[in-house]
Amino acid sequence: MYYRFGGKGLENAASALLDLLTVMARLRDPETGCAWDLAQDFESIAPYTIEEAYEVADAIARCDMGDLSDELGDLLLQVVFHARMAEEADLFDFAQVASGIAAKMRRRHPHIFADDSTQVSANRNWEAVKAEERAARSQSGALDGVALGLPALMRAEKLQKRAARVGFDWPDDRGAAAKLAEEIREFDAAQTDAERAEEAGDLLFSAVNLLRKRGIDPEEALRAANRKFERRFTNMEQRAAREGRAFDTLDLHAQEQLWQAAKRDEKNESER
Repeated sequence: MYYRFGGKGLENAASALLDLLTVMARLRDPETGCAWDLAQDFESIAPYTIEEAYEVADAIARCDMGDLSDELGDLLLQVVFHARMAEEADLFDFAQVASGIAAKMRRRHPHIFADDSTQVSANRNWEAVKAEERAARSQSGALDGVALGLPALMRAEKLQKRAARVGFDWPDDRGAAAKLAEEIREFDAAQTDAERAEEAGDLLFSAVNLLRKRGIDPEEALRAANRKFERRFTNMEQRAAREGRAFDTLDLHAQEQLWQAAKRDEKNESER
């Protein structure tokens, strides 16, 4: 038994999961279920699934463990919801989902789950195992399987990493930096809206590539920048209100002064 909980912990987990599956079955009952839940399908629920995943990440970023517990429950509900709809359509059920991911984890960790008689290196490359799985699904391209629904920055990074595995990559970050500078020039030279939109995409893609080469997660970097902007902008609004001024009536020079004051506040706070 690999499960680390004691007997009672395992029993409680199994009971709680069975309760959740029962709740979802009741909600989707054609005769006595909830009208809203019955009206949903995979496409209508997918945005909620994505939203809940982001809310999990947000709770982690805020180090709010109570909220994280709640959000993980919401995310688990999404898995149960999709599995229930699939079961109703005779596609698969929750048991197949759970057993499938358990089997995948065993495949990808042969140094943990292999038989004692099997000599497997603990350093066996996770990506090599994934490549074998893709090949087994007749996916021959290096970029196959990168989900379309990922955030654009994250998907760009994953596409670049996949391409790099087969040698399509700059040898160091200087090539990526030069490419970014080139894309900025091309964006500036664009003449039409269509050209500017295309060059804007190339510029962002190149920016992601440079960050990747320098070991920076572009998605997390932008999230951090968003949080910083929110903090400083809120500081500006609050400072203006304390001074009896409406922020939206201030000229750009006055707003810039508030921005610099917000930056000083953050610096002073960090030095305490």
